[in-house]
Amino acid sequence: MLARLRGKLTEKSAGQIIIDVNGVGYEVFIPFSTYYELAEPGDRVTLQIYTHVKENDLSLYGFLTQREKDLFNLLIQISGIGPKLGVTILSGLPAEELAEAVVAGDLVRLNSIPGVGKKTAERIILELKEKLDRFLPERSSQDAARSGSGMGGDVVSALVNLGYQKAAAEKAVRAISQEGTNCGFQALLRGALSHLSGA
Repeated sequence: MLARLRGKLTEKSAGQIIIDVNGVGYEVFIPFSTYYELAEPGDRVTLQIYTHVKENDLSLYGFLTQREKDLFNLLIQISGIGPKLGVTILSGLPAEELAEAVVAGDLVRLNSIPGVGKKTAERIILELKEKLDRFLPERSSQDAARSGSGMGGDVVSALVNLGYQKAAAEKAVRAISQEGTNCGFQALLRGALSHLSGA
């Protein structure tokens, strides 16, 4: 199985490219996020590759970063999501924004991606919500604690859904932020729950 390609970019169009490796042209399907960051035809490029083999079909899917490829691999493990839809999803939302939407349970945002219906969006949230901390953007707890928006607002909403008063939830998130550490949604939520329980 091909895992990486390094060669000259000979053709580039939205959704797919051709890379020349020692005289062999490889057609590679890519998300828009990779397309926008790629060099121009004639330049050398390196892509992380997922090789999809099905019956008589062999297709290559390329990503500029291992991080993006890892998220793609998680997506295609979900029932009903194949490589083509996986690339479409990553084209609809960059990796970090997709991770934020999933962790926040944002069905509306996921539904806005072409090809992603309500049931597919629900499956994505159900199966990936606990697996995407490492894909979330780096930010300080001070930033995360801004209530009403961003990750802090998402944590407050989660706590309210668990039965806590909004004021108490906001106070707990602010308290965790004062520790000055970096954390993702799950870590911030755990810290706030611990604070609320008096642990």
